[in-house]
Amino acid sequence: MGDSDVHALRDVSLSFGEGEYIAIMGSSGSGKSTMLNLLGCLDRPSAGEYLLGGEDVSQLPDDRLSEMRCAKIGFIFQSYNLIAQLSVLDNIEIPLYYRGWSEKASRDRAVAMAEKVGLSQRLRHRPTQLSGGQQQRVAIARALAGEPLILLADEPTGNLDSTIGRDILALLDGLPESGKTLIVVTHDESVAQHAHRILHLADGRIVQERKGGR
Repeated sequence: MGDSDVHALRDVSLSFGEGEYIAIMGSSGSGKSTMLNLLGCLDRPSAGEYLLGGEDVSQLPDDRLSEMRCAKIGFIFQSYNLIAQLSVLDNIEIPLYYRGWSEKASRDRAVAMAEKVGLSQRLRHRPTQLSGGQQQRVAIARALAGEPLILLADEPTGNLDSTIGRDILALLDGLPESGKTLIVVTHDESVAQHAHRILHLADGRIVQERKGGR
């Protein structure tokens, strides 16, 4: 029993274009999390290829894979994943630090991104001093700070009330227009309708692909 293989994804072949907005739906255990982890270079496929910006990242050594993830992918988590001891500015700067930006350049970029998401009056606040919607805005600003090719969002409105959730969705809606590829995992049909394409997973396979509301 311990030697049996479990295939979280099977026969999946996809391409995502620049500026495209994709929603991924499916029940628990359908393969959504595995797909997000593969797309985010957190896991490796056991077979096949993953081309990111024209480069096959599936066989890269760990250090190069980490560099690729840092340089080309932004993550937006349902639980925000902010560091409680740091200010809004410091949280936004974190990916820039790992990219080797100078202190001045990263601070200027973090200020600009905070303004972009409407938090210019909260720069010195810590996450515990912010509402859930404001914390999600910090997470979005952090994900955007390093100009990634792809943004991956896992239930980005799942912890927010409907009014704040709509504000966050409106902010996300503008990202593909700036050339970002946005991939959102959600169980909410109203959230999925913001996308160009909606993919449905079941038992590790894509069982349906349909047009979104955009």
